[in-house]
Amino acid sequence: MTDKAVPSGPTRRALYEARIRRRSALIATLSTALVLAAIIILVPMAPGWEAVKKSFFNGPVLAKTFPGLLNAFLMDVAIFAWCAPLIAVLALVIALCRDVRAPALFPLRLFGALYTDIFRGLPVVLVIYLIGFGVPGLGLPRPWNSPYIWGSLALILIYSAYVAEVIRSGIESIHQSQRAASASLGMSDADTMRFVILPQALRNVVPSNMNLFIALQKDVALLSFIGPVEIFRQAGVYKSLMANFTPYVGAAVIFLALTIPATRYADYLMARQRRRRG
Repeated sequence: MTDKAVPSGPTRRALYEARIRRRSALIATLSTALVLAAIIILVPMAPGWEAVKKSFFNGPVLAKTFPGLLNAFLMDVAIFAWCAPLIAVLALVIALCRDVRAPALFPLRLFGALYTDIFRGLPVVLVIYLIGFGVPGLGLPRPWNSPYIWGSLALILIYSAYVAEVIRSGIESIHQSQRAASASLGMSDADTMRFVILPQALRNVVPSNMNLFIALQKDVALLSFIGPVEIFRQAGVYKSLMANFTPYVGAAVIFLALTIPATRYADYLMARQRRRRG
């Protein structure tokens, strides 16, 4: 008997799928080019385009203010850098509080539920105003009356509630059988959570939390309402000095240069997670 020859090269289905992908990419490229061409051609034809161009897209003003905007953006990065780890720690604590199952620890579960309900139900800017103006109004000495401290605390409280809910959803996504298997091995509830549930849950929620931390980077600009001179406030200063809105456009470009790559990376993580589950 002779063995059947194994076909070499791509299958007919693989060739068909590759052809479909090439056609889809071509259509997407053409439609995008048409839209961009329409914008480039039609927008300058608007009657007020020259005034808008002078007020929002002024090259000399952008060149003059951009270095100062970059320096101010370092404050945004610094606030994000000290808020992010504190948010992660507090959110994990809140999520664990919401997951406790012992009747004696029900107050912790109630605290976690109330915390997430309250801080997810309040607008970010409102919490920033209440804490940023309310706490320094107590007459605390320096540096404890700093808007940087209390504005950061407001962001930490708000975002911890959202991140905690994401972590809790990750914990609940782990099948109950894994808890039962751990118990059958003699592991305590604490060890089960530490060594079995949390490693899987935290890995599963990384993409979702990436999106929240991208939103945090943008919401740092809201602290300008209570005093810190970060990029949004610095752009406002330049706008007042030069009677021109181009600094705001420069600030938008700086934010996009950071958030777009981070968003694409979060999308990549989510796609990879779907492939693993698929």
